[in-house]
Formats: sequence, structure tokens, C-alpha cells
Amino acid sequence: METESQAMSTNLKYLSLGILVFQTTSLVLTMRYSRTLKEEGPRYLSSTAVVVAEFLKIMACILLVYKDSKCNLRALNRVLHDEILNKPMETLKLAIPSGIYTLQNNLLYVALSNLDAATYQVTYQLKILTTALFSVSMLSKKLGVYQWLSLVILMTGVAFVQWPSDSQATTTKELSAGSQFVGLIAVLIACFSSGFAGVYFEKILKETKQSVWIRNIQLGFFGSIFGLMGVYIYDGELLSKNGFFQGYNKLTWIVVVLQALGGLVIAAVIKYADNILKGFATSLSIILSTLISYFWLQDFVPTSVFFFGAILVIAATFLYGYDPKPAGNPIKA
Repeated sequence: METESQAMSTNLKYLSLGILVFQTTSLVLTMRYSRTLKEEGPRYLSSTAVVVAEFLKIMACILLVYKDSKCNLRALNRVLHDEILNKPMETLKLAIPSGIYTLQNNLLYVALSNLDAATYQVTYQLKILTTALFSVSMLSKKLGVYQWLSLVILMTGVAFVQWPSDSQATTTKELSAGSQFVGLIAVLIACFSSGFAGVYFEKILKETKQSVWIRNIQLGFFGSIFGLMGVYIYDGELLSKNGFFQGYNKLTWIVVVLQALGGLVIAAVIKYADNILKGFATSLSIILSTLISYFWLQDFVPTSVFFFGAILVIAATFLYGYDPKPAGNPIKA
């Protein structure tokens, strides 16, 4: 029985990581493709796509809570009532990370409208650095020598990836230096917001016994409110002209579903996998994004400097998750 459950746990671990690689890579590439594809009529509004993704995430989490409630509607109703409506202060705690995640999701569209998928993927790994720094300051975590070393390697790798080159200038004629700069700033702000919101969310999860799915429903609720506010503030004029779902097509819906899936996949990875395997998934995703960006989207020509930087980032990702086992047989608490 024990070996069966171990095998099941291993299968879930690799399945969740496989889905993470697929989700991360396909989201970046489809989002980039959808923002650069030349079409007739209005382009879809990224602000509305963020809101729709939040609604889908809420629906998926409600279904997961329903499954945990043994598919009993009365039990589901009781859980939602007890955990969300009867604990308003606990629910309100999620407003801060939710607002930041909504900003981050909007920034990712800005970044991928201005940067190729490969450069975006590698640069976005700076969120490891921001998450580590916020973990040290907010959760009083202690980082080991390997982790500090990995952060230095990470920063060096991203600096190399962002290093301007002649071949890049010729292959990205359509992108002005200004838009490249906008893309880079959007990624950097997204890295900081991702780091802070992730650590804040982890802090809340550790302080309470509510399930990850309940917490994601609360996040999604506030995310939808903040997202709708953003839609009306920034795109209100376009919205009144062409409607909420203007420019939506099959590709847009794929992007929205993949974005909604993201938070759930990461929750599954946190539950079933460890840091090293998560780092492996991230590295594989970077490699796949680079190859597809070069061969399929044809908006990126890798240089030797980019390759060197990408290798450093991949190495840093592995090193950050590396946990050297102490000698002997330590007793687990």
C-alpha cells in the first residue's frame, strides 16, 4: 500500500511539473503571438482578459472545493459561507496581494507586447531574486550560501540577456528602443510585484488553516473587482465603443484559460513537488520558449551573449533550489 501511495505521489509530482512546463511555455508564446498578430478590427483588451481569467479561476476553485466536499452542494455552500462570508477580516487580508497580482497580470501583457518571448522568459526569472529578498525581510527566512550565490549568478545572467547587440537591432526593426525599454520596465515591476505578493500570500497561508482553493477564491474575488476597475479606468472609452469581448477569438480564449490555469498549477506544484524540480520545469520552459520563439514566431535571433546569459539564469534557478543533504540520517520532525 505504501509503495502504491509513493508511486501515486511521484506521478502527481511529475504530472504537475509537466503541466507547469506546458502552461508557462504556451502562455508566454500564445500571449506574445496574440499581441503581435496583425488582424482586421479591434484587438482584444488585455485588461478584460485579466478579468475573465480571474472569473475562470474562481469557477475552477469552487469546483475543487465542491470535489473536496464530497460533491455535496449543501456542504459546499456551508464551507463557502463559513470560510469566506463569516470571516470578513480573513477575506480582506487577500485584498493586498490580489491587487498586486492584478497589476502584475496586466504588466505581463505590456511586457509581451514589447519583448520577444525568450527575452521575457529569462528576464522574468528575476522574480526569484525579489521573492528571496522579500522572504528574508518579511518571513525572516535564512538563505544559504548556495542561494546567495545563485542570486548573484541570476542577476549576471539577466544582465547578459538584456545586453544590446547589433544582430538584435537588425532583427527587431519593428520594435523601437522605446518599446523595448517599456517591455523591460514592465517585466521588472512584475518581478517586484510577484515577489512581494507571493511572499505575502505564503505568510497568510502559514498563519491560517484555510485551504489553498478557498484562498484562491478570495484572491479571485478581489482580483475581479480590481480588474474591472482597471478596465473602466483605462479602457472605458474603447469598451463603450466595441464592447467587453471586442477582438476575442479562439487564440484569446486559449490565452485566458492558460492564465487562469497558472495559479492552480503553481498551487499543485507547491503541494506535490520540490524547489529543484520546479527549477527544472522553469529551465525547460525557458529553453522551449527560446526554440519556439526562434523557429515559429521568428521574432528572435539568439546571440552568443544571450545564450551565455540564459545558461547562467538556468544554472541559478537550479542552484537556488539545491538543498545539500547533511551527512548521516537526520530525524525528520
